[in-house]
Amino acid sequence: MEKLIINSYSEFEKHIGKELGISNYHKITQEQINLFADATLDHQWIHTDPEKAKTDSPYGTTIAHGYLSLSILPYLWNQLIEVNNIKMLVNYGIDKLKFNQPVIVYSEVRLQASLKSLINLRGISKAKVNVRLEIKGNPKPAFNATLIFLYHFIEE
Repeated sequence: MEKLIINSYSEFEKHIGKELGISNYHKITQEQINLFADATLDHQWIHTDPEKAKTDSPYGTTIAHGYLSLSILPYLWNQLIEVNNIKMLVNYGIDKLKFNQPVIVYSEVRLQASLKSLINLRGISKAKVNVRLEIKGNPKPAFNATLIFLYHFIEE
């Protein structure tokens, strides 16, 4: 899928209620899980000990941290959309985040996003984007959430 290019608030507004895109798949490796564990100091065995996970985990292997799957959102989001003519973009929040399914090591995930709403707050555009992190071959997503971004567009 081709990346969506947005150059103004009025262009962005045309996408309310529509899908913004679906990213490419990204494989979650044990190395990525271990690096995330090091960065966050969360070395729980279900994430970092493949041998113990083989016998003691209900999944038979390690799983990605829920927050690791969340942390790759910017990488996947940048595959979907390019918003130009902005002074600044602020990650404002996440509403209704629900982890539905664990991401088993070596699974492939991708982001699906649609624009729920866009409001102009005196020159700052508040975008609410519904997202789901899909797991290849699994009907249940890893998570669903509504991301909230503040786009500071340069005057049109």
